[in-house]
Amino acid sequence: MPSEDVKNESSDVQSAQKQHFNRIATLYEAHYDDKHSAAYRERFIYRPLFEGVNLNGAKVLEAMCGSGQATRRLIESGAHVTGLDISDAQIESFRKRWPECDAVCASILDSGFEDCSFDAVVVIAGLHHITELCVQAVDEIHRILKPGGYFLFMEPHAGSLPDVIRQLWYSKDAMFGEGEKAIDLDSLKKSFSGEFGFELEKYIGNVAYMLILNSMVFRIPLWLKPLYSPLLMPIESLISIAQSKKLSCVSLSRWRKL
Repeated sequence: MPSEDVKNESSDVQSAQKQHFNRIATLYEAHYDDKHSAAYRERFIYRPLFEGVNLNGAKVLEAMCGSGQATRRLIESGAHVTGLDISDAQIESFRKRWPECDAVCASILDSGFEDCSFDAVVVIAGLHHITELCVQAVDEIHRILKPGGYFLFMEPHAGSLPDVIRQLWYSKDAMFGEGEKAIDLDSLKKSFSGEFGFELEKYIGNVAYMLILNSMVFRIPLWLKPLYSPLLMPIESLISIAQSKKLSCVSLSRWRKL
């Protein structure tokens, strides 16, 4: 059983994250759900992450879902989607956008779902908001996955050059929540080597990732994105051919419950 100190830490982190994402909900949706960001996610995130995974008829949880940026792609793949987020403002938006989907306002640390509820759990850039509690979150994801189910996630990873810059930026910029930092993917894999098989580890993210997908972070006006996005997408593709772990912004991971 978790100690009282761990429970208190978890409660504090969850409360801070809820307040933070309630505060930025409208701005976040505007920047991360425009058509250029959606095109980036489809080309560089969803295609490689979901490749070879049959989602048709699958029960899928988009955890830490925000307003459901991945949900459209999951529905198009034939999945039955449930959204989970700790922010009531984000879940309200999710329900309006995807009335055909279930939506739950709760923490990924204590989702309330029954054991073995889902065929897949998808998290797109959510775990780094609760890095110190990441193992607890993945424990919960493992619990609610069916045997053979997929954990599909994208996160900024520790140890890269972009992460050095990110650490400085996180500490100064109010756009980021307290305690955010990149995931130590190697350490996380060691913690779960007996619970998951690791099927994909791919490192992506350079100029288009920063200026298209993360326009909110860089305070880029939305009207500018249509002007430079068509140029940056092919540049990202070219750079990605030779891009290393050290120079990439994020990692894509596909794990399967043993």
